[in-house]
Amino acid sequence: MVDLDYLAYLEDILTENRKERFLEVLKNRTNHFTIAMEDVFQLHNTSAVMRSCEVFGIQQLNVIEEKFGKRIDAEIAMGAQKWVDVNRFNSVQSCMDAMREKGYQIIATTPHNDSCLIHEFDITKRSAIFFGTERDGLSPEVIEQADGYIKIPMVGFTESLNISVSAAIIIQDITNRLRQSNLNWQLTEEEILEKRLDWARNSIKDIKRIEARYYETNP
Repeated sequence: MVDLDYLAYLEDILTENRKERFLEVLKNRTNHFTIAMEDVFQLHNTSAVMRSCEVFGIQQLNVIEEKFGKRIDAEIAMGAQKWVDVNRFNSVQSCMDAMREKGYQIIATTPHNDSCLIHEFDITKRSAIFFGTERDGLSPEVIEQADGYIKIPMVGFTESLNISVSAAIIIQDITNRLRQSNLNWQLTEEEILEKRLDWARNSIKDIKRIEARYYETNP
């Protein structure tokens, strides 16, 4: 549970415009969909996908670092790491297990013929959408255990897109359809409070000193 007194204490430091902006953005945030990236070698691609998640309202990004331990490229992410939750996993299986425990179906992005096109994708189910490496795509582990498959329609000679481009296209399509639907896709009240607290902390310089002062006066 969020400490409402502590939240009020931090939000008193913020401007009214900043607090209003938080509420406006949170209206369009969702955990109905989440994105998972499997061992992406090019660091800027992970950062670019994070930026797409933030821009189009996906709150959770899951990064599997089984082979390539990487830091988020702050320059490419353009500050998105302050507003998107990044969950890290050491293996593909642990990520898929965690997604299922949260009630998500596993959706693999692949150009295979049995994949449905993005405009045909059923948005009613909570889904974790997995993207693979630039060179090899998703691992057999994800392909074999996936509950469904999705692809972008392409009419040229090239069979694939850069992962960050693919992610941006798919995220924009499914989140736009979600916001136009009657589904209960928005964050819960508790999730909104949690994000208000996180974002307030991320917005305040010298937050550790501010926190220490609060807990000194509110033991």
